[in-house]
Amino acid sequence: MIETRRPTFIDGKPKKLLIDGRPVDALSGETFQSFSPSTGELVAELALAGAEDVDRAVRAARAAFEGPWSRFKPAERQAVLLKLADLVDAEFDDLALLDCIEMGRPITAARGLRGMLQRSLRHFAGAATAIHGETLSNSFPVDLLSYTLREPVGVVGAIIPWNGPLFSAAWKVGPVLATGCAIVLKPAEDASLSPLRFGELCLEAGVPPGVVNVVTGAGETGGALSAHPDVDKIAFTGSCETGQRIIAASAGTVKKVTMELGGKSPNIIFADADLDMATPAAAMGVFNNSGQVCAAGTRLFVERPVYEDMVQRIAAFAKALKIGPSLDTDTQIGPLVSARQYARVSSYLELGPMEGARLVTGGERVTGGAFDKGHWVAPTIFADVKDEMRIAREEIFGPVSCIMPFDDFDEVIARANATRFGLAGGVWTKDIGKAMTAVKRIRAGSIWVNHYFAMDPSVPFGGYKMSGFGREGGAEHIDAYLQTKGVWIRT
Repeated sequence: MIETRRPTFIDGKPKKLLIDGRPVDALSGETFQSFSPSTGELVAELALAGAEDVDRAVRAARAAFEGPWSRFKPAERQAVLLKLADLVDAEFDDLALLDCIEMGRPITAARGLRGMLQRSLRHFAGAATAIHGETLSNSFPVDLLSYTLREPVGVVGAIIPWNGPLFSAAWKVGPVLATGCAIVLKPAEDASLSPLRFGELCLEAGVPPGVVNVVTGAGETGGALSAHPDVDKIAFTGSCETGQRIIAASAGTVKKVTMELGGKSPNIIFADADLDMATPAAAMGVFNNSGQVCAAGTRLFVERPVYEDMVQRIAAFAKALKIGPSLDTDTQIGPLVSARQYARVSSYLELGPMEGARLVTGGERVTGGAFDKGHWVAPTIFADVKDEMRIAREEIFGPVSCIMPFDDFDEVIARANATRFGLAGGVWTKDIGKAMTAVKRIRAGSIWVNHYFAMDPSVPFGGYKMSGFGREGGAEHIDAYLQTKGVWIRT
């Protein structure tokens, strides 16, 4: 069934920046366009923020942070977050539709994020009243009381990706509101609508004007935010290459920085695993969201006794997946987000056979009828992949699985770690000792055992090595938006 309802936020009017609680045009008057990856049709025209617009957003955030927002008590910030959670829940169907229409996530998958989004916002609400310092003993010769205060870091510049715009906006804004910071949020140019509407809902929830600002635009917009001297912290989710540029831009003012970057995650299936359970999880660990997931288990290591069996099992699963428009409730695999992303993924589809990989299924654009207007790639499986191949080393960010055989435990752990990335990993075995040893030895920020890709706001998520630093989720998420002040009082 095709979802025919359209969100009221898509009304044909150009979308403005949200600065100091008001929708405003870019000072230059420039705009850019967003297109549906399913149909190629124009979805919206949006304001293109320049450096001057970023500056006025930062100034609004600073004034709000030092002004009315600083007078909110923890319980009042909690109440705002709980109200925001209610507003998001009431409007969730429209927000999910925005993501489907603009970036192509299948509607059933988008609706499936409702519970996680609600848990996250309510988790941040709980955290608002749980921030505390410590009373510390000291050995100073004069009688002094020493303790710590936890204080908001200040103005946060947050830059989020296009593959999960609504969820990413909530995971950046949530800890900001919990800790009493202020934020300038820069969404990806391919998926700005749900973050803009989320910003408006923050105002409706009682967040003072200027605390949450949303500036839409291209890479230059994010660059201006990263380098702005009055931004205290940058929180970024996206590619490793963009993250490196942001770190460089932020260095001049020594900002606090947290980075959730790319991955090329290993998913290891031992011969004693439950193969019926592992098959769909290993497949959707790659094909979920058309492979546009940073933690996707795209390097699938399978122990040799069950290797060919698993190749055929996963291929059969992939062939059975329903490819279609994002608004079709039967769709399991939607389009890639843009022509640019389609060109990137297609280059790897050509590269795989050239490098000697065996193409088992997929490897081509889906065409014919309505498919000719969008950016669809069939779920693709390459077998007999070698570690040195580019398809095994580089993040493709598309529905492409690289399956590789292995012969023993030490070998596969060494190969799993032979990457510049370290975001996630999976282990499939009935041997708990083997599983726990693998968990300790795999150098990655999240490891799933007999499962793949579970997330919860109470559990930290983030990377080792070039997959970034800092954590989102867990106590570390809130800590990243706080400063610690040591206080000494002579008694």
